[in-house]
Amino acid sequence: MNKRLRFVAPYGLIIMCWVGAAQAQSPLQTAAEIFADADLKLGHSLIVQNKCTTCHARKVGGDGSAIFRPQGRISSPSFLRGMVEMCNTDLSLGLFPDEVNSIAAVLNRDHYKFK
Repeated sequence: MNKRLRFVAPYGLIIMCWVGAAQAQSPLQTAAEIFADADLKLGHSLIVQNKCTTCHARKVGGDGSAIFRPQGRISSPSFLRGMVEMCNTDLSLGLFPDEVNSIAAVLNRDHYKFK
């Protein structure tokens, strides 16, 4: 990773987390409220299509599932959505907000289980 990217990346994470939290109508919104309109089938197909698991495996090793730490850095459904948006931005995936939300909803269902 070049020096500029190492300097900019943490700030991008902060901004994306803020954006993810700002997208929620209230910081106290539940996962059910945030992901109410999510298309789980679309979210799953986008995860496969964009090879998210392969990228995560490169980052953390194994099958990539170690990147999901429900008790770790991601502590709310809006933060989870912000992290998916960060991947969207960093990797130039070109996902629309509803697609980001659908991916986050699948991750919540399968790994995070926020209520």
